[in-house]
This record gives sequence, structure tokens and C-alpha cells, in this order.
Amino acid sequence: MHDFCFTIPYGLILIGGGIVGFAKKGSTASLAGGVGTGLLLVLAGYLSLKAFEKKKNSYFAIVIETVCAAVLTVVMAQRYMETSKIMPAGIVAGISALMTGFYLYKIATGGNHIPAKAE
Repeated sequence: MHDFCFTIPYGLILIGGGIVGFAKKGSTASLAGGVGTGLLLVLAGYLSLKAFEKKKNSYFAIVIETVCAAVLTVVMAQRYMETSKIMPAGIVAGISALMTGFYLYKIATGGNHIPAKAE
């Protein structure tokens, strides 16, 4: 599975969560964190997709994705430990931990698998 297949939806979920957090609670931290990180992830996913279309890997995009997911894992896990609230801290920490593992796997295996040319 290619990183952009998960990164773009992950980023969109974060954007949506940031907007919902702002709409429900007036939290500018949710808006800035969710939308900012989500947009960065969508951009990284887009860069990875465009590189894949050119039959290349975008290690820059995978590193950005990994750092964003790892930071979200730590920050939201700390927030969960402080509040014991599953939503949103526990859910975001769990999803981000899974995504961090996926991105580390992609880095360890050499990025996205580029199919060989059919002749």
C-alpha cells in the first residue's frame, strides 16, 4: 500500500476534527493544530502521489508524514493521559501511532513500491 493512500484521508480527518473542535468548543488550538497538521499531511501526500506518478519515491514527503504523525502521537497521548478523554485525544493518539508505524515501515522498506515497466 502506498503512503499517500492513507496520508491524504488522515490529513482530511485531522482538518475536519480541527474544524469541528473549533465549532463546538471555540478551540483555536484545535483549529490551528488540526487544520495546520492536516494541511501539511495532505500536501505531503500530494507530493508523494505526484512522485509516484513519475515512478519515483518522495522521501521528503515520507519524512514529513512520519514527523507529523509522531508529534501528534506524543502530544495527543499526553493530553489523553491528563484528561482520560477518548475523544479526541485517545482516538487521534491511536490513529497517529498506527500511522507512525506505517510510515516507519515505508521508510524501512524503501518507500513506495514502484511497479516495473511492462514490456
